[in-house]
Amino acid sequence: MTRRPPPPSGIIIIDKPSGWTSHDVVAKMRGIAGTRKVGHAGTLDPMATGVLVVGVEKATRLLGHLALTEKVYEATMRLGVSTNTDDAEGEEIGRTSASKVTEEDVHKGIEALTGLIMQVPPQVSAIKVNGERAYKLARQGEEVELQARPITVHAFEVTSVVLGEHVDVEAVITCSSGTYIRSLARDLGAGLGVGGHLTALRRTRVGPYPVERARTLDQLQKDCVILPIADAVTQAFPRRDVTEDEARLVSHGGRLTAAGLGEGPIGVFAPGGELLALVEEKGGTAKPLAVFVS
Repeated sequence: MTRRPPPPSGIIIIDKPSGWTSHDVVAKMRGIAGTRKVGHAGTLDPMATGVLVVGVEKATRLLGHLALTEKVYEATMRLGVSTNTDDAEGEEIGRTSASKVTEEDVHKGIEALTGLIMQVPPQVSAIKVNGERAYKLARQGEEVELQARPITVHAFEVTSVVLGEHVDVEAVITCSSGTYIRSLARDLGAGLGVGGHLTALRRTRVGPYPVERARTLDQLQKDCVILPIADAVTQAFPRRDVTEDEARLVSHGGRLTAAGLGEGPIGVFAPGGELLALVEEKGGTAKPLAVFVS
């Protein structure tokens, strides 16, 4: 039996369906791509749909860096109802009439949640507390105290407000890595004194990768399109082309002189166009974060 050759290293931009965990998608893609070396950048909750960036082969080393890029979401939030997960998948834990909430109130509440803010993650999240995932502790009935973390909401644009006994708010949110949209829904409702939770979420962009470029799992089953690793790095990070001598140095984990391209990550390419490494610039030197040549 002829052994199947490994797929090329690169990324796959997937439009994740609702009801699938990010791990479910990775497991499916291992079969489609024909390799165990598959991972994802930036988890999406099962309820959510949209852009999930998956790395194949050497590109799995990119994922931690791609996960730190800016993201865009389309969200629907319901004010007046709270859940234990801060989204529609959880159990209702509170209901308060939101009939007195006005559209102006909603905009004022959103203004307070825009910019650099401190955010407490949801109780049911993958954050580790004393070595255990918070969601596991929460499901065991334990009270989990999570620390507030700095995040940036670059834009929180309201596209629809439906007033009533409960208030439904639709918005487009551009934010930094680590932002929980569920927490924004919870905090918007809490700030207005009525509670709130997330009822729908679609991620429309991760870094430079918009949902228009994403493919469904069914489409990938028919044609597994992989963006080559060199193209993925060029699109996501600043590019630095180096000399042969510099290429040899960085290929062995050596440091280069900084080129003034910012802190990084920065993609370093050989004279022939081969991706060599990701580097970061600090103190006048460019230090490798990940080396891709074997």
